Amino acid sequence: MWSFWDKKQDVIVKTEQQKMYTLIVLAAVSLTASASHISVSFSDSDLQVIVGKNATVKLSSNESFTNEALLEFTYQIGNGDPDFNQGKDNYIFSLGNISISKGDKLAQEVVIKGQNPGNLILGLNSTSEEINDLKSVFVRIDVVISSALVTINAVIGWIYFAAWSISFYPQVYVNFARKSVVGLNFDFLLYNITGFLAYGFFNVGMYWVPSVKEAYHNNHPRGINPVQLNDVIFTLHAIAITIVTIAQCFMYERGGQKVSKVCLLLVTGAWLFAGISLVVTLCDKITWLTYLYYFSYIKLGVTLIKYIPQAYMNFRRKSTDGWSIGNVLLDFTGGSLSLLQMFLLSYNSDDWGSIFGDPTKFGLGFFSILFDVLFIVQHYCLYRNNESHDSLVDDREQEILINDDSTYKTYSGLDDENSIQ
Repeated sequence: MWSFWDKKQDVIVKTEQQKMYTLIVLAAVSLTASASHISVSFSDSDLQVIVGKNATVKLSSNESFTNEALLEFTYQIGNGDPDFNQGKDNYIFSLGNISISKGDKLAQEVVIKGQNPGNLILGLNSTSEEINDLKSVFVRIDVVISSALVTINAVIGWIYFAAWSISFYPQVYVNFARKSVVGLNFDFLLYNITGFLAYGFFNVGMYWVPSVKEAYHNNHPRGINPVQLNDVIFTLHAIAITIVTIAQCFMYERGGQKVSKVCLLLVTGAWLFAGISLVVTLCDKITWLTYLYYFSYIKLGVTLIKYIPQAYMNFRRKSTDGWSIGNVLLDFTGGSLSLLQMFLLSYNSDDWGSIFGDPTKFGLGFFSILFDVLFIVQHYCLYRNNESHDSLVDDREQEILINDDSTYKTYSGLDDENSIQ
C-alpha cells in the first residue's frame, strides 16, 4: 500500500518538474526573442572604390539600443570565412570599431578608402544580444584602379550585347532575299535552338522562380545571382529569331538537305537527359537549382559542337554562299568585345583569377571566336571567288541536285573527275 502511494507521489513530482522546465524554456525563448529585436543594415549592397579615393556607405539600425553595444567590422576575401583582418591583401584601409551608447540609435557614415585593387565583402560582428542575425548584413566592395575603365567597360558591354542581339538578323534576311536556305546547315540550327532553349530554362528559372532564387541564396548567402534581366531578354529573343529561321527552312528551297543522324542522336540524348533529370527532381532526389544547372551544362556542350557542321559543309561545297557573313562578323565583334571586357575588368580589379580561374567560360568564348575566324577565312580567302554551289551531299556521299528551275543553280553536278559540268 505504501509502495503504491510512493510511486503516485513520485509521478506527481516529476510532472510538476516537467511543467516548471517547460515554463523556464518558454521564458528564455521569449526573452531572447524580445532581446534580438534590432535590425542593422548598410545603405548599399555594392560599393565601388577607386584606389586612393574615399567612398561612403551608411550604417543604421531600425531601433534604439537598450544597452551599450560594440560593432566590429569583418573582412571576407573570396570564398574564405569572414575575419577581423584582411591578411596580406589589404584592399581597403582597416576600419575602427563602432561604439553605441545606451538609448542611442545607430546612424553612422562609414568612410572606406581604397588601398589596393581587388574585391572583398565587408561585414559586421557584435556580442550584443539585441541585434538580429548579422550574417546577412554586408556590403560587397570592388576596389578598382580607374573610374574611366569602369565607364569604358559599361559601354563595351552594351556594344557587344547589341552586336550579339543583331547577329541573328542577317541570316534571316539572306534566306528571305534568296528564297532559299541552301548553304545554311540544318544541324547548326537544331544545335542552336537546343542550346538556347536550355539556356532559356536556366536563365528564366534563376531570375524569376522564387524557390530557385532562395536556394541559390542559401548556397551563396553573400553572392550575386549570376543571371540578370538582360540575360533573360537576350535568350528569349534568340529563341524567337532562331524559330523564325527554322520556319524559313520549311518555306524556302533547301536543296534536299536534312538533319544528320549524328545531330538527331546527340540532341535526342540531351533532351532525354533533361527529361530523366526532371523525374529525378520531382522525386526530390536533386534540387530544382541542381536541375537548372544541368541545362547550363547542355548549353556548354552545344556551344562546343554547333559550328562544326556548318564549317564542314562550307568545306565540302567550297563555298559560303547561303551562310551569312554578317552573322559571323557581328558574332565575332560581340565575342571579341566580351573577352576584351573580361580582361579590362580583371586588370581594373587585379582579379585575374576571374578569367584563368574559370577556364570553361574563357575557353568557350575563345572557342567561338576561333570558329568565327575560320568562317571569315573561308568567306574572304579560301572560297572568295567561288561560284554559288547549290547542290548538297547526302549521307551516302552522293550529289543531290536541286530542281532545274532553280534561279540559284549555277552548275548541274560533278563528273567522274570532280570537275564542274
